Amino acid sequence: MAGGAHIRFGLLLEPTGNAVNGWLDPATPKGAAVDLGLISRIARLSEEALFSYLFVADSVSIEPGAKPYYLNRFEPLTLLGALAAQTRDIGLVATMSTSYTDPFTTARQIASLDLLSDGRAGVNVVTSAWESSAANFSDVPLLPHDERYARADEYVRIMKGLWDSYEDDAFPEDREARIYMDPSRQHRLDFQGEYFSVRGPLNIQRSRQGHPVVFQAGSSPTGRDFAGRHAEAIFAKNNTFEGAAEYYGDVKRRVAEAGRDPDLTRIFMGAHIVVAPTRAEAEDKYERILSYTDDAEALKWLSFFYNYADLSGYDLDAPFPDLSHLGSNHMQGLTRGWEDLARREGLTLRQVARIATAPREEFFGTPEEVADGLEHWFRDGAADGFLLNPWLQTSGLEDFISLVLPELRRRGLYPDRYAGHTLRENLGLPYVPNRHTLARAGAR
Repeated sequence: MAGGAHIRFGLLLEPTGNAVNGWLDPATPKGAAVDLGLISRIARLSEEALFSYLFVADSVSIEPGAKPYYLNRFEPLTLLGALAAQTRDIGLVATMSTSYTDPFTTARQIASLDLLSDGRAGVNVVTSAWESSAANFSDVPLLPHDERYARADEYVRIMKGLWDSYEDDAFPEDREARIYMDPSRQHRLDFQGEYFSVRGPLNIQRSRQGHPVVFQAGSSPTGRDFAGRHAEAIFAKNNTFEGAAEYYGDVKRRVAEAGRDPDLTRIFMGAHIVVAPTRAEAEDKYERILSYTDDAEALKWLSFFYNYADLSGYDLDAPFPDLSHLGSNHMQGLTRGWEDLARREGLTLRQVARIATAPREEFFGTPEEVADGLEHWFRDGAADGFLLNPWLQTSGLEDFISLVLPELRRRGLYPDRYAGHTLRENLGLPYVPNRHTLARAGAR
């Protein structure tokens, strides 16, 4: 509960739902993935429910093994720019690859979104884990796992430095004195590193929250170290309280070791919530979700996390095989989690593949049961909040809003108004002062 008395929620914005084949649900409109009207409705529902932010995941390549939604979706910044004009308080978080974009361009784009939304932008930095990405970027090779994070470290330091290009009073626009910008309040970056050389300054002013909020979603040891140095909000995924609590405690420790205040880093655990008025109705909903994906599709989806390795030669009903060598340069946190679960519970390949498509979590059942699970994770050191990943849209979001939020409010765990207007205010994070202004003040 380091982040305050209230649980905060974000929404993973997938208009077809997070289930692999959520598009098969009869209630999902055809063309949902690129239906701005539907997406805008989801955004408004989330804002009316006081969610802290909308989170747009992304990747820079697709493969036949990808779930259908990945084949046809909006680029994050374009979509969030449109939603900025249709919302007022909810945060807008775009995923950007540090391996296949440029830090100057990304810093400018996110700063622009921050100004357009009046201080509601965040950026989720990811390193991109698939070899197929290289083929879309002039065959720039995929760097080894730890080296991708070294590049990302430079990338984030550059972005933060560029966001301090102008002090808050740099643009007096004094007509009488004919001074548009005070040159003493403009600062070049002059960054020289192993991966980037960036002069600066950035050609856009700061927003009312100072810096956009930096999100991160890595779970490997190297990713956790990176989070400790840079992340202000973290998206993590673990299907058990014990695993989530271990991650939460370990990352907070790394934040402290990096000289930062762990109480000012928000850890959001992904939550696939299945809720209904009765337990039996929740079971029926879950079975319907599972029915949309058969065994072959489940195995194909599992291969997605092992760099699309061909898993069809393995016996589905034999003990889960050792696939660790296939995930060594990819999504280590998720794959190790499944391997540990399979070993601990004696699961087969078929069972793990089904879990991967729609894991059944503690947040399942009646509104009271779901609220119990959320409260337990929040109060007992496993999460500061949750990134809601509805299996189906919009029904999963509507179920959560109508059934779970009233129960959380009854327990005093959910607010009845936004804390402020900026994303930082609504995450309980402080405004980021310009470092040059601080240095100037310290010199006096």
